[in-house]
Parts: sequence; C-alpha cells; structure tokens
Amino acid sequence: MTSPFVQKLRHGACLTEEDALLLDQLARPVHVAQAHHDILMEGDPPHTLTLILEGWACRYKQLDDGRRQIIALFLPGDLCEPYGILPHFMDHSLGAITAIRYARIRPDEMRALARANARIEEALWWDMLLQSAMQHEQTVSFGRRLAAERLAHFICELRLRLALVGLADETGFELPLIQSQLADAMGLTAVHINRTLMELRAAGLIELQRKQLTIRDPEALRNLAVFDPVYFHLDQRKDCNG
Repeated sequence: MTSPFVQKLRHGACLTEEDALLLDQLARPVHVAQAHHDILMEGDPPHTLTLILEGWACRYKQLDDGRRQIIALFLPGDLCEPYGILPHFMDHSLGAITAIRYARIRPDEMRALARANARIEEALWWDMLLQSAMQHEQTVSFGRRLAAERLAHFICELRLRLALVGLADETGFELPLIQSQLADAMGLTAVHINRTLMELRAAGLIELQRKQLTIRDPEALRNLAVFDPVYFHLDQRKDCNG
C-alpha cells in the first residue's frame, strides 16, 4: 500500500517504485501520539523532522492569556518542517489534533537522499513550494476574505489536500475539527464560525454532521471562495509516461 507521503510527493515529480521504497524507509520507526498531545513545545530544540502518517496535527502559537492561533494544519503525508534544515529551537508548538501516527526523520538523511536522487529532490522542493503557497493564501484570507469566503476557501483547500492522498472526493471528507479549532485556524471567534457554517448550510453549499463534511454544491462553493487551485502547482510534474 502506497504511503500518504509518497502519494503526495508523486504530484510533484515522477517517482519510481524504488523512489517510493526509499522514502518509506526514511519514515521508520513509527511513533504514536494521542489527540491534544503536544509533540514539540515552543522553545524545545528539535532534532528530527516530523512526518505525519495518519491523523491531523497542527502548528500553533499560544498567547499568555490562553488565546491560540493555529498557523498550519498537517494532514497525512505532510512534513511539519522544511525537508533539509531545522531551527535551533521551536518558535511554535506542534500538537496532535486527533490521535496520530508519525515518523521522526533525521534532516541529514533526508538531505542525503535528495542529493542522490533528482526525482525525490524535485518532489521535496515542490512540497516546500506548496507549503509556502498555502501560507500566502492564508495571509490573503486573514487580510481580505470575508468570513463566508474564508471558510469556503478553507474547505476547498482542505478537500484538495486530502484528495491528493486519497482521503477526499468531490463530495466531501471527514473533518475532525470542532468549532473552536476552526476558529483558531481561521482567526475568527467560535460564535462567528458557527454563524458562518449556518450561512453556508442555508445556502445549500455544505452539510456538517458527525465530523463528516458533505459538499452539496462544489461549483458554487468554489465560486464563493474564488478558489483557483493553480497555487498547488500540480502542473509541475512532467508527463510520467513520456
């Protein structure tokens, strides 16, 4: 079975089965963390790259008064830091949203593999490009998108990210975030999130029940968000059959 890490990276380069095996060997052994458990705390010295294999995690900052901002969500197949380098200390915390399975990868091993294999290097650079592009879109959302547009864009982006690793289709996906976590991720209050969810539901765009988000009208949701997936750079990969 192809790992989500390999599934994702195959959208950035033409990886062979041998490449996939090399990447999977990096992601061993596998560790586990329970929901709401911090993997790394702000100020900790990180020694390895964290790769999410299963479940949802997040990068977050917490203010002294307890207010929290989720800076990034990490899904299966996501590296939580750039592939080749680590800071001397964490300037944010890394926490599990759900129960997760993850791997700890030494940066020198990742760099050595990338130097020795041009396809893997290309895929890892594409992954860094995608992470940067998503941060740009988040900045636009916080600065200019209205609440309904922001939430619609968030849903469209999550759906596409999960689809890249086979965890979503056009009709929806499992969404384990509670409303307070959505608020932390989107820079809104939980009350505002609740009101905005009701607005999208009343418009016939989505339904959210028992952590399952159903997209009732994908085209209308994309139009509301003005969602253009071009920033995923999915055209980076050359024709793998050529």
